[in-house]
Amino acid sequence: MNGTGLVVLPTYNEREGLEAIVASVLDRDARLEVLVVDDASPDGTGDLADALAERDGRVHVLHREGKLGLGSAYIAGFRWALRGTFDWIFEMDADGSHDPRYLTDLLEATADYDVVVGSRYTQGVNVINWPMSRLLLSYYANKYARWVTGLRLADATSGFKCFKREVLERLELGAVQSTGYAFQIEMNFRAWKKGFRVGEVPIVFTDRVAGESKMSGAIVREAVWRVWGLRLRAMFRML
Repeated sequence: MNGTGLVVLPTYNEREGLEAIVASVLDRDARLEVLVVDDASPDGTGDLADALAERDGRVHVLHREGKLGLGSAYIAGFRWALRGTFDWIFEMDADGSHDPRYLTDLLEATADYDVVVGSRYTQGVNVINWPMSRLLLSYYANKYARWVTGLRLADATSGFKCFKREVLERLELGAVQSTGYAFQIEMNFRAWKKGFRVGEVPIVFTDRVAGESKMSGAIVREAVWRVWGLRLRAMFRML
C-alpha cells in the first residue's frame, strides 16, 4: 500500500509522555508523520514539540493561542494535512491511551473502509484501568448515539481513527460544531451520510498514563443534545 499518513496529536499539558508517543508512532511505520497541535500548554508541551520537530523532519507542530477544544484542534490539524499530500489522516490521543501498534490495523482496514474507527467495544469491552463509572458512561453513550442517529458503530465516540484523504476533502469542516464525545460522533455521522464506508477494528484502550483527563460535564451534556441535532439536520438534508 503506497502513500503517506499524518497522525494528528492534539495536546494540552502532555509534556510528560509526548516524546515517547511520537517516537513510537514514527517507529511503527516509515510512511507516517506526526502533527502536534498544541493549545499553548503551560507545561511547555509546545516547546518540547518544537524540539522534536527540529530533530526529525517527520514531526510538525501547529501552535494555537489557547485551550480552544479538542474538536477545533482536530479540525485545524485536518486543514493543515489537506494542504499537504497525505493520503491518510489519523486521530490519536497523546496521553498513551491509544497504542501506536494499532495504527497498522487502522491503515490496513482502509482497503475496505473510508473511515476506520479503533473500537473498544466490538469484541466485548476492551478497556483497562477505567473506573466503572467512566466505563458505563462511555458504553451507554455509544448505545444512545447509535439509537438516536442510526449510525452502526459499536464505538462512535472513539478518538482513535483513520480517514482517507477524500473523506476530509468532501466534508464541510467549517460546519462541524462539536468538541468532545460529540465531535467523534459528528465526524462519523457526516462521513456516513456522505456515502462513505465507515467501519471498525478492535483495539485495547488503556487509561491515560500521563497528564490529566479532559472529560467534563459540559462534554457529556453536549453529546446528549448534539446527536439529536445531527439527526434532525440529516432529516432535513442540512448536513
